[in-house]
Amino acid sequence: MRIVDVREKIVPIKSNISNAYVDFSKMTVSVVAIVTDVQRGGKPVIGYGFNSNGRYAQQGLLRERFIPRLKAAPAEAVLTDVGDNLDPHRIWDILMANEKPGGHGERSVAVGVLDMAVWDAVAKIEAMPLFRLLAARYNHGRAEESVAVYAAGGYYYPDKGLTVLQD
Repeated sequence: MRIVDVREKIVPIKSNISNAYVDFSKMTVSVVAIVTDVQRGGKPVIGYGFNSNGRYAQQGLLRERFIPRLKAAPAEAVLTDVGDNLDPHRIWDILMANEKPGGHGERSVAVGVLDMAVWDAVAKIEAMPLFRLLAARYNHGRAEESVAVYAAGGYYYPDKGLTVLQD
């Protein structure tokens, strides 16, 4: 098994909302697809990743450093010991090669996009939802069926006032 391609694209996520810090009307994100030679239903398994809103697309870091490192890695260097799947930890080490420790800044966003795509591909190759795969590997198989989340601190909609934000 091997990675046959890594694709990256900038996608606008324009929204006429803002919060206390960010105006989302000009926001972009990076979207990555890691294409493998593994077939499911006659189609290649593709892992997808994107960076969250609130950060802009990371095309420079992805195109100049991280994607070229991943593409240049020998096929066996990105696989598990038995060669039956991608190894996210080995791939992370490849991505971070020759990077200064600490001070990750925007680099963490770029690597995170690729990391998300790798884990998505791994779960698809294993034919299980990612949360179950992570639970099996790191939590003795125990997975929560629901999780409380905090999405944001409120978004301001044009012409709707504070009442809508409070609601």
